[in-house]
Amino acid sequence: QRGKTRQRSSDRHPDLVRDSPPNLDPSPPPDPPEDSPAVARWHEHLKWERNVSPHTLRAYLNDIRDCELWLAETYAVTSIDAASRTQLRSWAASLHGHLAAASMARKIAAVRQLFLFLRRHGHLAVDPAQGMRTPKQDQTLPRFLSVDEMLLLLRHVTAEADPALEARNSAMVELLYSAGVRVAELVSLDLQQLELDERVARVTGKGRKQRIVPFGDHAVTALNGWLAVRDTVLAKRGVKPTDALFLNWRGTRLSTRSVRRMMEARCLRAGLRQTVSPHGLRHSYATHLLDGKADIREVQELLGHARLSTTQRYTHTSFAGVAAAYDGAHPRAQLAASAPAPPLSDLEVARRSPGGEDTP
Repeated sequence: QRGKTRQRSSDRHPDLVRDSPPNLDPSPPPDPPEDSPAVARWHEHLKWERNVSPHTLRAYLNDIRDCELWLAETYAVTSIDAASRTQLRSWAASLHGHLAAASMARKIAAVRQLFLFLRRHGHLAVDPAQGMRTPKQDQTLPRFLSVDEMLLLLRHVTAEADPALEARNSAMVELLYSAGVRVAELVSLDLQQLELDERVARVTGKGRKQRIVPFGDHAVTALNGWLAVRDTVLAKRGVKPTDALFLNWRGTRLSTRSVRRMMEARCLRAGLRQTVSPHGLRHSYATHLLDGKADIREVQELLGHARLSTTQRYTHTSFAGVAAAYDGAHPRAQLAASAPAPPLSDLEVARRSPGGEDTP
């Protein structure tokens, strides 16, 4: 009909969503903006000394460049290290009303880290960002699936999809939940990092820190199913062999965006009430472990959290566990479960009534 857009096949069949086709635009991508010497030094420090992840490095640099651009347009400051305390606070104030509290906190934290680095390495005598406060953030509980929802998702099989892609998707979902890995850790896995006999994988997390994560028999079965057809994907595309564990339809390493699209489509096809991201399976993994009385320190080690407070978020996500603890420990809950209390005598009723002996 006129005025209606044609529905894409990926919208009608979400399980057929694959990686986006290669960019056919022949024009080269624009060059990144040239950083000031101060930002360039900080960039090298983060990359080689701090070993921050590429995603964190990109986000921090974009935050610094946005700040530097605002300072240039507002105060004609040519380099961020020439900004004054007042100018930096004006920039921070300009963020209010335009960004979420978490985004504002990350931008301000990036600026503070930059000036702290410049001050410690003798590039500045005074740190103008010292004392800048980040906005208070809402403590939102992580989104996760119940055990029944998780089993429904794991048992879901897509009939319309390519068998090789279905085997790959099933293996990824099993590994995300069975090992609790981040999506970036999942797509960066190589064949050599997997030990199916020992049921462990060696993953590289934030800050390029490596850890060993175990996984269960169901994940082993799903991974074996994918590895049995993985080489056919390479053969069909005629590409060179690669060490990447999970491949896209072009035969190259899968992207995190593709995994997110796959998860959203799979949740919809499985009939779940809510869709979760790949990170939602990590939340479910941690929540279910703690509900099963796993030690929080061990869960912290499995998740690769640097701070225990990060893992403690998952102790507040299951109301069933909280309700069970209340019923087992609170005196009033125990009284409610026992026999009803005997009725009060006439003398006791009169004593507790208004004007009685208990009236002050």
